[in-house]
Amino acid sequence: MDTLKTILPNVRKPARYSGGEYAAVIKNKADVLLSIAFCFPDTYEIGMSHLGLKLLYSLWNAEDWIRCERVFTPWPDMEAEMRRTGLPLYALESKDFVRDFDIIAFTLQYELCYSNVLNMLDLAGIPLYCKDREGLHNLVVAGGPCTYNPEPLVDFIDVFIIGEGEEVNLELYRLYVEARDNGWSKHDFLRKAADIPGVYVPLFYNVTYREDGRIAAITPLDGVTPVVTKRIVRDFDKSYFPDYFVVPSTEVVHDRVMVEVMRGCIRGCRFCQAGYTWRPVRERKPETIIRQAKTLAIQTGYEEISLTSLSTSDHTGIREICDALSEFCKERKISLALPSQRADSFTPELFEQLRQVRQTGLTFAPEAGTQRLRDVINKNILEDDIMHACEIAFTGGAGSVKLYFMAGLPTETDDDLAGIPDLSKKIGWIWRRCTPNRARGVKISVSVAGFVPKPHTPFQWAAQDTPAEFRRKYMLLREQMKIKNVTYNWHEPDVSFLEGVFARGDRRLGAALVSAWRKGCKFDAWNEYFRIDLWREAFAETGIDPTWYANRERTRDEVLPWEHLSCGVTKAYLWREYEQAKAGITTPDCRTQCTGCGAVSLLMGGACHA
Repeated sequence: MDTLKTILPNVRKPARYSGGEYAAVIKNKADVLLSIAFCFPDTYEIGMSHLGLKLLYSLWNAEDWIRCERVFTPWPDMEAEMRRTGLPLYALESKDFVRDFDIIAFTLQYELCYSNVLNMLDLAGIPLYCKDREGLHNLVVAGGPCTYNPEPLVDFIDVFIIGEGEEVNLELYRLYVEARDNGWSKHDFLRKAADIPGVYVPLFYNVTYREDGRIAAITPLDGVTPVVTKRIVRDFDKSYFPDYFVVPSTEVVHDRVMVEVMRGCIRGCRFCQAGYTWRPVRERKPETIIRQAKTLAIQTGYEEISLTSLSTSDHTGIREICDALSEFCKERKISLALPSQRADSFTPELFEQLRQVRQTGLTFAPEAGTQRLRDVINKNILEDDIMHACEIAFTGGAGSVKLYFMAGLPTETDDDLAGIPDLSKKIGWIWRRCTPNRARGVKISVSVAGFVPKPHTPFQWAAQDTPAEFRRKYMLLREQMKIKNVTYNWHEPDVSFLEGVFARGDRRLGAALVSAWRKGCKFDAWNEYFRIDLWREAFAETGIDPTWYANRERTRDEVLPWEHLSCGVTKAYLWREYEQAKAGITTPDCRTQCTGCGAVSLLMGGACHA
């Protein structure tokens, strides 16, 4: 592609756009039945760090009838060159234009990537609106965590995949090939697609509204199911996992082997959407994990293995896994990481195994500064657990600890916030007690993010703090966090606000999204490009009050925009948990007691592996 060769010298990090990486899959389009442009609406460095993209890319290309290629959002310097020269958005492997692919598949990981979805469609020369895309060519499909409330995007996405995509995507794509080869209309194809479990086609759901703006009803049309329930992989141990991944030829955020050890989480933290939407818990067997980790490390040459899940240290075979991989890693001088650790399941034995193959600090997420508030959010860890975990780490030689908290949690008071610096001071005292030879000081990093209520959680009804209240709390903490060896960072309040708007928004927000994008909004998750002033203009021009979406408490009987989409956890259970939260009553983890959330029914009579 001559145009590409001329513009790459003019942009930063041209390797983002060059392709040609080790293990990239290039197929002859004449030899396949279906072509998929797999689009990640963020930069190459972010997208190539995402396990889900790597997994589905490998899975789809393992099918001899599918050609799947990767597409990432160009950074603004590259976009400017593409628009200047008229170069449309293209896929990395073949450099074919995205508009020449049958399926345009997006993964939606974060609400603040929505403007990038529109920008990528526009750069590709594909009409933004579903209604303007006639026929089956350029069918736009989306999956990922944001599809548990995809309503703000229904004007632009033809089909949403709800839940885990390994099986359902292939079912949809086989139907697509059948429809295309037999001359079906787009409407007829979409109607048949809506019968596939886990497939949501917004065209067949009509939404009406009350005078006060709340939803009156979500009505299924043409005989489709009233509620779309997510798909899951029932036998996770036998689910597809590749022997190799594409290895980036430039630095990315997470440059390592990643092996998913379990899906779901036993804990039930009331703020955590993933903790509910990934239920029920399913583990891979230790021998499966060990084999996959070793194979990937050998095939890719990476120098780090990361065992990933929502709470890796809760895997019932974690000791066996770490024992086997520690020896393997030591022999090859590569490191082993458990990025998701719980203070109450962190042991001296586990730390010693990790320390032998990785010099590391400690990372925990207490989320709240006081036990009262940790009980409200059902974190189910005690301050003693945190102190004990830090004592283990400091005694074993760790010199740093990272702590993650949230501000604006339901029922939070300023006294709860004051618990954050108090906890930081106590950790400093633990370090001084456990480290007699203090040649170097401890590094305690405290990060505080604004709480965003998410769909399918007990807090989906809760009001979010306003940006002004977030700022007040952050500044209050800033005065209290002037502590030796402690660094303090906080999240931009307006970013949390916009995330809150779209997290619980309905399909009326599509107009504001288009307006904001046309004003220049893109890369909203990046501080240097986030423009809340343009977003506020867009909301005003489209007659939308964003505070109505973000800062309003919902009632139990309100029809929520995602009412017709189910993650398997019942609404009655979530409301009960919300009531428990306001009373400060904790719920035991799934391994201690099944609390009847409903998700186990997705296994069709099987047992939850918690």
